[in-house]
Amino acid sequence: MEHFKKLLGDRIYLSPKSASAEAIEKYAEWMNDFEVTDYIGRTWQLNSLSNEKEWLENSAKDTNNRLFDIVEINSDKLIGTVSLENFNYVERSAVLGIFIGDKDYRSNGYGAEAIKLIQEYGFRYLNLHSIRLDLLSVNERAHKCYLKCGFKDTGCSREQIFLNGKYYDKLHMDILENEFEGDYIRNKNIK
Repeated sequence: MEHFKKLLGDRIYLSPKSASAEAIEKYAEWMNDFEVTDYIGRTWQLNSLSNEKEWLENSAKDTNNRLFDIVEINSDKLIGTVSLENFNYVERSAVLGIFIGDKDYRSNGYGAEAIKLIQEYGFRYLNLHSIRLDLLSVNERAHKCYLKCGFKDTGCSREQIFLNGKYYDKLHMDILENEFEGDYIRNKNIK
């Protein structure tokens, strides 16, 4: 699988999303796993290899998206994905999307590291003013991670998400450029 160290962190790097056969198979596997899809609101979808390939190819062409594979540095193993999507160039805003697909890498800080890398990229290289996200109210692990990464709670849409026969609240969060602190990208040329 081809990966490029676009944004190098301490334990991971973010590479432009790959559409290799191996990556397509891995993403299709994850997108058919309830432990992944329940929390990103896509459990209702059926994902075949051809669906995933089509989605990856179409997404790569969309200039309003910055899609990255999350890759572990030492093994070059694909462990998840992170993105900035739905850019609004007037408001200078985008929406964060992330999941760690590989179970062995969850709850170990890899998601937080990926978020901090993409926040720095968004605020300091893409000139964003705000990055926002939505999440399922019962996803306490993600909520804690987003708070740790500087996101603030901004509201709630009550009973917005239907999952497993129940309705759940959708939480809204964001972070502004002046709230972001830190220096996480290790391969910058100009400091």
